[in-house]
This record gives sequence, structure tokens and C-alpha cells, in this order.
Amino acid sequence: MAKLTLEQANTIIDVAMKKGVDAKMRPLSAAVVDAGGNLVAFKKADNSSVLRFEIAFGKAYGAVGMGMASRNIETMAQQRPHFANALAAASGGKVIPVAGGILIKAADGEVIGAVGVTGDTSDNDELAAKTGVEAAGLATD
Repeated sequence: MAKLTLEQANTIIDVAMKKGVDAKMRPLSAAVVDAGGNLVAFKKADNSSVLRFEIAFGKAYGAVGMGMASRNIETMAQQRPHFANALAAASGGKVIPVAGGILIKAADGEVIGAVGVTGDTSDNDELAAKTGVEAAGLATD
């Protein structure tokens, strides 16, 4: 059973945030959780707004909790709002059903965590997250 390390989590976050700077995105924040939804690492760029931890964590937590990217959870929430309400209640309001949270997988495809990025458009958040995961030598969907 593979395990996500702090070093990998920091690489994911650092590269994701650098991608944001290089692409002239708004200030990003990123959270990485392990396969159990426990926080491994978080960083918030200067000039980020106050709720960025909750949003980044919620994207990552939802992805690992549901076993799918937060983009897919967003689609599900649009199609079945009653389920989104139940999911929010079941998670104590932790899940953020908006694109920008993706699974982190080991080489064998095992889910070892998730990363959530927030601060720019959801598409850009997701792009930064994917760039970070790939830079850490890990995979995603």
C-alpha cells in the first residue's frame, strides 16, 4: 500500500502555485489530503482571500471522499441537487462541489490522496493541481 509523503505533498503544492504565478493566475491556495481525508499540507499565496483554506480543503476532501474529481461531483450536484444537499450534510459541510480538486494516485492506480486548488477559475485551479501532481511523479485521472 503506497502512502503519500509530506515531500510529495509539498512538491504538488509548490509546483501548482508556481504554475499559477507563471500563468498570471490570481493568487492560489492549495491543500493536499491523504487517502483518509487528513490534511497533509496547505499553502496560501500572499493576497489570497480568507476562505481559501476551507475551499481548497473541501475540494480535496470531496474528491478523496467520493473517489472522483470535484469536477465530477459538481456535475452530479447539478444533476441531483438533493444528493448534493445530503452530501453536504453527511460531510458536515466540508465538501466543496466545484472543479479544482483531483485525486492523487500511485503508479499502480491506487488512490493515495487528493489535492484541491482554489483562487482562479475552476479550470485554472484544476490545471494547476494536475501540474503539481505530475511534477511529483504521481498520477491522476
